[in-house]
Amino acid sequence: MATPAPGANAAPPSVPARRRNAELVLTLAAVGLSALCLSLVGLQTEGRFPARFALYSCAFGGLAVAAHIAVRFLAPWADPLILPLATALNGIGLAVIWGLHTAAGDGPAESDRQLLWTALGMAASVAVLVAVRRPARLQRYRYITLTAGLALIMLPMLPGLGIEVFGARRWIGFGGYTVQPSEFARLLLIVFLAGYLGHKRDALALAARQLRAGPVKIFSLPRMRDLGPMSAAWAVAILLLVGTRDLGTSFVLFSVFLAMLYTATRRKSWVGIGLAMFLAGAAAAWGIFWHVRQRVAIWLDPFDPELYRSVGGSRQLVQGLFALADGGLTGVGFGSGRTAALFASDSDLILISIGEKFGLAGLAAVLLALFLLTERGYRTALVSRDVFAKLTASASAFLLSFQVFVVLGGVTRLIPMTGMTTPLLSAGGSSLVSTWMILGLWLRLSDTARRPSSAVPARAAAPEITRASSHA
Repeated sequence: MATPAPGANAAPPSVPARRRNAELVLTLAAVGLSALCLSLVGLQTEGRFPARFALYSCAFGGLAVAAHIAVRFLAPWADPLILPLATALNGIGLAVIWGLHTAAGDGPAESDRQLLWTALGMAASVAVLVAVRRPARLQRYRYITLTAGLALIMLPMLPGLGIEVFGARRWIGFGGYTVQPSEFARLLLIVFLAGYLGHKRDALALAARQLRAGPVKIFSLPRMRDLGPMSAAWAVAILLLVGTRDLGTSFVLFSVFLAMLYTATRRKSWVGIGLAMFLAGAAAAWGIFWHVRQRVAIWLDPFDPELYRSVGGSRQLVQGLFALADGGLTGVGFGSGRTAALFASDSDLILISIGEKFGLAGLAAVLLALFLLTERGYRTALVSRDVFAKLTASASAFLLSFQVFVVLGGVTRLIPMTGMTTPLLSAGGSSLVSTWMILGLWLRLSDTARRPSSAVPARAAAPEITRASSHA
């Protein structure tokens, strides 16, 4: 009797479903949610549907469907929830920006610009899918991405190109538009750090100097020949950001650095060293920059009359707190409220505007959507097979989630305000486009991680077949 070959009766490995149809249904639902928000804006401010309701709904819906079709063909195994969640958040942000400027009598110029940035952001996300077919290859170019990231941060320092606004030199201008290069530099620096840590992970985790008190290990220090180049490059990036007065981005990037270092090595002592360095840097910033001292004073006592009446004082924060309280549980709608006349209500204070217009229920729903979106980034890191993909996905997910924490903590007086934007919601092209690029990278990483081995593209498997036939 013939003996069955080993493994002949083994069950075939489970193949994850592509779920592209589910993604399409959810994306269309997200477009419908955006259209509902736009209709509420018109009904509450003008008593009718907005004049551009059909144009905005069709344009935004067409962009979302086009992005879905691109994902269907370019990344068929990608996570099916990333695109619908991003579409819903982007659509809500577009509607709120439209409503704020309509209530203020400013016209549709800002919302038109936001729709244009949305198109560029979705196109950039698709471009990432086209350009990055093998994510692991990115770690070969880690020093190129480092150089490009540092060059982007330095651009606003160039005379004639950089633009200074409220004492900060973060932007470059051309053709009537402004771009904040540091938003794009963050992704390049994350790719560099993921590539470096993926290459040096074992040396960093194992080769460390142990400080002991007898037989008890109390601390471990990294070898500077392993940690030094990475720390030096990151320190240069942080110092350049501080030089452009972009303290919020420097704070977030430093936190990303610590999170990635701990993820790669699992050494708590190194995080302690990083926190000590942060405290030293915060003390130095307190002594050097007057606006840091002012923001801390605003955080500690925003209701001080002198501070409230001063230029650049606490009026913005106090009025935002009042607006958030006015929103109550269900919101005041776009026909009333104080955020339309509040400075940066469509960018730095977009969460306050959402809380006032939609109430605590609406703000909680938006925060839940942001939480679910970043959760998909962490899930992508968990299912990824190689260290570089895990570090890239987890670091970019931490970047977005920590950015939301910094913004929400600032507008609610949990921490001092930093002047950062909320991903996908705030007005501004640089933040929106760079966030969509991160999402495009998540789609590619999740497609690579979820793709079964039997679904490897034919052109990638052809050399293996050829070599096997030559040895037959």
